[in-house]
Amino acid sequence: MPQTILIERDMRGRLSVTLDRPDRGNAFDQAMLDELGAVLDVDGRDESVRLLVLRARGRHFCTGADLKARGEAGTSGLTFNAVLSRLDAFPKPTIAVIEGGCLGGGLGLAACCDLVLATEAASFGVPELRVGIAPSPELAGLLARAMGHRALRRYGLTGERFSAADALRIGLVHELVAGAAIATRLDAISDSILHNAPGATAELKATIAGLSSPPRDLLFPSGGPAPRGLERSPEAVEGVAAFREKRQPSWYPKGACN
Repeated sequence: MPQTILIERDMRGRLSVTLDRPDRGNAFDQAMLDELGAVLDVDGRDESVRLLVLRARGRHFCTGADLKARGEAGTSGLTFNAVLSRLDAFPKPTIAVIEGGCLGGGLGLAACCDLVLATEAASFGVPELRVGIAPSPELAGLLARAMGHRALRRYGLTGERFSAADALRIGLVHELVAGAAIATRLDAISDSILHNAPGATAELKATIAGLSSPPRDLLFPSGGPAPRGLERSPEAVEGVAAFREKRQPSWYPKGACN
């Protein structure tokens, strides 16, 4: 039974997957990656499932990888890129509901979904460089596709947080909704999807995937991503240590303004 996600299925075919590590900002660990991957694999083939809603419990949608858990578990299991690939290729419509922080890998999960709803108080960011790790080419490609190259250059290279209004402006988010209205708006969009023929819907999703830039076969090559070793680099070791110790990393200039 899943330990890091909650799964609900309604009679109309809506599958709701809720990230459930609120005490860790819904940062993903190996267990969450494995559980998400299994659900996406099994339910992608289930004809009774008509659409998927991805959301989270607690203050944040997903704050990326759990850096405090990194290195504590073994290396077996699904990689984050494998989960992104399954979510991106999920044959049914997908809706991400963003409340609170959506950072790093969490932004990648949102970028893989067909529709993104966000509350007006949601915030976004690509903070990987601050811990000495560049986003993988797969994640960077997904973000470039979802938010545009110019926006990724700015927010990826600065690491700064940006608002839900900015996310809407650059096309990462499709619609802003007042927090109290999320359930009503989600029901209305779900109903719109359920009016559409499932076979034709799957065909259109496949067609759109073939038109995307960068192409999906470049984002997720058949042989898997090339090994990078960045997470074991001296910068990554120092960056993760600084994060855990709640201090500035060694590359931050002494005397600089915070």
